[in-house]
Amino acid sequence: MGKGNIKTLLSFFMLTLLTTAYAQQKSESVDKENSNLTVLVKYKSQPDKYEEALSALNALILEVKKESNFVNIKMLVDPADKTNILLYEEWSDEEYYKGDHMKTPHLQKFISDSRSFLAGPPEISFWKLNSNYTLD
Repeated sequence: MGKGNIKTLLSFFMLTLLTTAYAQQKSESVDKENSNLTVLVKYKSQPDKYEEALSALNALILEVKKESNFVNIKMLVDPADKTNILLYEEWSDEEYYKGDHMKTPHLQKFISDSRSFLAGPPEISFWKLNSNYTLD
């Protein structure tokens, strides 16, 4: 084997080692994040109660932020139909979310009050992170 081939082989080997180490580091960070529970909550407000729904959700979120295991909530509104509201929630403990969080006085009050401004119960789905792609 010539000098050029050995250099190429060594370069390839080093690149493979570096790529593997980087990928392993990245996958470890995804595994850490993967323990969080992502909850999507889709609301539909009554046509003339959109502002009231947003106001009530904002007040609710201010209280929810104080709870243990809360990580993040993003409120999204459908630009084509403002009566469609989506909460993108992240929680550090699935058991807490499905248990104690659902029993909190502020959430129970919201559920009761929401009958006057929502078109029906929300659609709730639960998700776990599989992959995370970002700009490097």
